[in-house]
Amino acid sequence: MNNADFIGQRFGMLTVVEDSGERKGNSVLWRCRCDCGGEVLAIRHQLVSGTVRNCGCVPEPARPKVNDLVGRRFGMLTVVGDSGLRTGEGVIRWRCKCDCGGETLATRRQLVSGNVMSCGCVPKQYASKSHAEDLTGRQFGELTVLRRVENDKAGRVRWLCRCSYGKELTVRALQLKSGKTRSCGCKRNSESFNKYDLTGQRFGRLTALYHVNKDSRVKNSYWHCRCDCGKELDVHTESLLRGLTQSCGCWNREQSGKMHDHMHYQDDTCVEILRRPCTETGRNKAGFRGLFLMKNGKYRVSITFRGKHYNLGSYSSFERAVQVRLDAEETLHMGYVKAFEEYEKRAGLDPEWAERNPFFYREIRTNGEFRILTNGYESAGRTERTAAVGV
Repeated sequence: MNNADFIGQRFGMLTVVEDSGERKGNSVLWRCRCDCGGEVLAIRHQLVSGTVRNCGCVPEPARPKVNDLVGRRFGMLTVVGDSGLRTGEGVIRWRCKCDCGGETLATRRQLVSGNVMSCGCVPKQYASKSHAEDLTGRQFGELTVLRRVENDKAGRVRWLCRCSYGKELTVRALQLKSGKTRSCGCKRNSESFNKYDLTGQRFGRLTALYHVNKDSRVKNSYWHCRCDCGKELDVHTESLLRGLTQSCGCWNREQSGKMHDHMHYQDDTCVEILRRPCTETGRNKAGFRGLFLMKNGKYRVSITFRGKHYNLGSYSSFERAVQVRLDAEETLHMGYVKAFEEYEKRAGLDPEWAERNPFFYREIRTNGEFRILTNGYESAGRTERTAAVGV
């Protein structure tokens, strides 16, 4: 139907006269004349759907409320009427009269769900789900139900139980009846403690003798063990099973002694450790050993040698900082290794010279340069070498 054909149409007491020239959104507001002589503006949808049927001269009949609860009973409450108050979401708060004579306000959901069954004269734990199954005295695993207690915040029924271990705890009815909760936790811990019977089993030099319950917590399960050296100690179960502990400590001490015998220590410096290749990156945010990323974005470079810490400066370029660190390693670490190797060769050829000249290596830093004093190079006596690092 086009606009011209719409003129003259009747809708209730209204007759469409003309396009008023006004708009409501993208819809035309039509001027309509009522049978009483009045006029009103309405869009096509309001007229066709019957939403607007007169100019207002005849009041619309009151529509029944879909959620009218007046007269209905919920527990001890009888709905009296709409209190006129609303929740933040605009939900009606109904005025209800209790059998005790008191009054309270509640929403439809609170009444229908059973969360509100009285004005408060009955304790809360019995106001909701008052007809729940009585579990008093029943046994669920290690738990014995003592009495019903206050419901949780969601209105779910809870019971006070005593475990055979002696501890009391509050458990929801659903957890009890479904078998989800059957103890205070002691049974679970006990099962974890005794999950593995390690009696008589060997773990390296250790023999497990008996279980030690140091604590009720699972993570503190221990076994008393005897080491082959005769010492006895308590060892964490997980450490035994994963092979983390295989002796009382005697094996580590023996291995350390053997390693020490095969290593060369000079001036509290281990040559083998210095000779070992380093990883490219260190365990720091800078991404390379010996580098520290400062707040200003620069990289501070340092190196430790023979118990002394040397600050090699700070650099804006990562590549430059890495190169400075590598130069220092070449001068100090590898320089020491090369000097010691040369000294060992000469000492093997001339033991008498070695007795008169014990290995000597000293580094002196002046104005960014390392001056090395050593008798480890090929020429006899002390030899001095200079290397610039970071300048």
